[in-house]
Formats: sequence, structure tokens, C-alpha cells
Amino acid sequence: MKAKKSTLAVFLLPSVALFLLIYLAPLVLVAVTSFFHWSIGQPLSFAGLENYARAFADEDVRAAVGHTFLWVLLQSTVHVLLGTVLAFILAQKFRGWKALRTICMLPNVISTAALAMILLNVFKTDSGLVNGVISLFTGEKFEWNWYFNSKTALPSVTLGWLLYPGMITILMLAAITSVPDDLIEAARIDGATRWQIQTRIILPMVRNTLGTSVIVAATSMLKEFELIYLTTNGGPGNATLNMPLYIYKTAFNDNNYAYSNAMSVILILLGVLIVYAINRLFRMEESDY
Repeated sequence: MKAKKSTLAVFLLPSVALFLLIYLAPLVLVAVTSFFHWSIGQPLSFAGLENYARAFADEDVRAAVGHTFLWVLLQSTVHVLLGTVLAFILAQKFRGWKALRTICMLPNVISTAALAMILLNVFKTDSGLVNGVISLFTGEKFEWNWYFNSKTALPSVTLGWLLYPGMITILMLAAITSVPDDLIEAARIDGATRWQIQTRIILPMVRNTLGTSVIVAATSMLKEFELIYLTTNGGPGNATLNMPLYIYKTAFNDNNYAYSNAMSVILILLGVLIVYAINRLFRMEESDY
């Protein structure tokens, strides 16, 4: 028996109400106030496109957008590639593969604050693991401030997430193991090698999941905040500054909510364009089969 439209409306109402109150209303407020001058304790005054003009001329915004795009690119390629390769390896289900799968997820279950403390100790100047290993191999005392030197701050921060593709591995592993066994067996009977089966049969069939993984990886960099804030706070200078962190600093440190909201709108639009491009690239609207 089909449910009445009124019954469906009753069940959908709480979700719709939450979406309107928690997501849509604040989003509209951010967009509207980006056209004003707005600071706590000061009256609201119309500014037109002044905040957006300022953002396009701001060197920190250009640096933040550049770092954000760089991290999106690295996360969408290197990070996803590592996760996909690892998923194909785990799909062979060799001895101990379940233990390795669990180990791959460990960085994802550790809190960001704890991970930041671990990384700060790894890259510590006087007694960090990295400097200790270098000193061991060179035979000389080596000290380098990885996080607070402009030459190494960006790659040091990037290593905090780039090489830990646990979520991507799990997503791809689930897709790979869901490919029908009879299809693989038919290809094997026809003489296909393991490499041909993986690259010409399995990989094209998990294209949608691969596209989803790229979207997950890319959007995670559009909102990356905690790890940067707890390790370098965007420094030295603006060497590791990204858009979410600059938006936070502008709002809560500089008390300039209107300018912060203008940058938030720019970030949202960039996110929409990136997701749209990935959807088009992977033809997400088409079936895997």
C-alpha cells in the first residue's frame, strides 16, 4: 500500500526543518552580511562589493587560496592513489590483511588534537623523531625547526594527512570486493592476466566509487582547520595559511565578520566548482555496470 503524501510530509518535516534552521538560514545570513560592514559592537552598514574587492586584492587570501588548491590537488591525486593501490593489495586477502586494514584506519580514529601533538613531537627541533633519524645517519647533531621554517613548513604540514588514506582505502576496498566473482572468473578463463583484470575490468567498474573518494578527499581539504591551527597556526607568516584558518582568524581575532563571511562565500563557490568538475570528470551520473 502506498503511503499518503501527508504521511510522508510528516516524516520529512523534522529533517526539512533542521536543514532550514541549521544549514540554509545560516548560509543565507553569511551571504547577505558579506555585503555589509559588520563587527561585534558596531552597527551594520552596507558595503556593497567592498569586501569582495578587498579579498581579491588581499595577499593573504591569494596565499590561502593557493595553499588550499595545492592541498586539494595533492589529496585528490596522491592521497587517493595511495588509498586505491592499498585497497587493491588488500583485496587479494593475503594472510594478515584484516590486521593491515585495521592499522590503515588508525590515523582516522585518533583525535585531531592527539594527532597534532604526535606530529609536533615527530618534527620537534631538539628531540624530534625526524631530526633524530637524520642525526643517526649523518653522525652529527641535526636540528631543524620543520614547522616554523618557511622552507619546510608547508611540506611538513602536508605530511600530516597526505600519507594516511585509511578512509579512501576502506571505500575502494568495499567497491572492489563487490565486483561479481563470475565476471572476474570469466575474464580469467578468457586468458586475462591479473593486471588486465584489475586495470581493465575492476577499475572501470568502481569508477563511481573512485569519483566519490576524490570528492571526499578534495572536500576534506576545503575544510581542513584543526591540524593546521594546532601545529603552525598558518605560519610562519602565511606559509601554511589556508582559507578556513584565515576565515577563522578574520572573524574571531580581527572581529571582522563581514569580511570573513565574504571569504566564506568565495570558499563555498570554490567547493561547488570543484565538486562539479569532479562529477563531470568521473561521469558520476552513469552506472558502473
